[in-house]
Amino acid sequence: MKVLLTGATGYIGSAVTDHLHAAGHQVVALTRSAEPQPGRGWDAQLVGDTADPASLAGAVTSDIEAVIHLAPPSGDAEVDTAVIEALAAPLRGTGRPLVYTSGVWVLGATGEAQEVGEDAPTNPIDIVGYRPRIEQAVLAEAAEGVRAVVVRPGIVYGRGGGIPAILVDRARTQGTPEYYGEEGVRWPTVHVDDLAELFVAAVERAEAGTVWHGVGESAVPVRELARAAGRAAGVSTAPHAVPAEQVAEVFGPLFADALALDQSVSGGAARTALDWKPNHPGVIAELESGSYRPAAENTTVAD
Repeated sequence: MKVLLTGATGYIGSAVTDHLHAAGHQVVALTRSAEPQPGRGWDAQLVGDTADPASLAGAVTSDIEAVIHLAPPSGDAEVDTAVIEALAAPLRGTGRPLVYTSGVWVLGATGEAQEVGEDAPTNPIDIVGYRPRIEQAVLAEAAEGVRAVVVRPGIVYGRGGGIPAILVDRARTQGTPEYYGEEGVRWPTVHVDDLAELFVAAVERAEAGTVWHGVGESAVPVRELARAAGRAAGVSTAPHAVPAEQVAEVFGPLFADALALDQSVSGGAARTALDWKPNHPGVIAELESGSYRPAAENTTVAD
């Protein structure tokens, strides 16, 4: 397929590009600038900005066989709804896929429930407050002949990036690992390359009107994740909890709430129905012996 990819320059977009190519697909990157970006491996490059829906007119040409929308939300529900309209309209009646990237934060805290699935009701925290409405706008396109699909990644890690990289950097700069919220907070996680494989599976095989959780490990204790981030940073002290007020001062209140969110989310449906096979190391192993270790080269182990 020839796949139009928004967010192609980003952390997840780079991995998705690699895995689309490995599966034999072509990637047309939508970028804000026409300036060439050597080494990206794209087959073509189009100019458009998902913060400006009008700029997307004509982006989905007749030879585009699929669209993966990875670009982050603008923060304006009307703008993001208009982006979905611009991307979906040329696909109507074709049966071609439109894959939208959401996230598990739309579920809110999962409480005592273990490994909630895609049928769980949404209860979004403020940082993703309107995103369920965008999900529904995407899924509604199934009635218009679009193979509309929503993917909700967990906390993405691997290739030295994602939120775990923040924990490594904080451990290095503060001299001690830290975590946020209550001691029992858990994060659903997914390796970025496993997630990229899920996007390929969604483009190739997911049915219209479906939602998929991109989760490799359903509930990783964040205190243990912080401990592993400390090891990656060369810091051996025990992790400590950061008070909510201090977290908000450092990261802002919206992101602070997300970091303190306790969730247990299942990614089993995609394994069964899409034959998705996440096989990369878990986040703890990745932090301790994988792509985050170079961060420790210029640090010393604390007493």
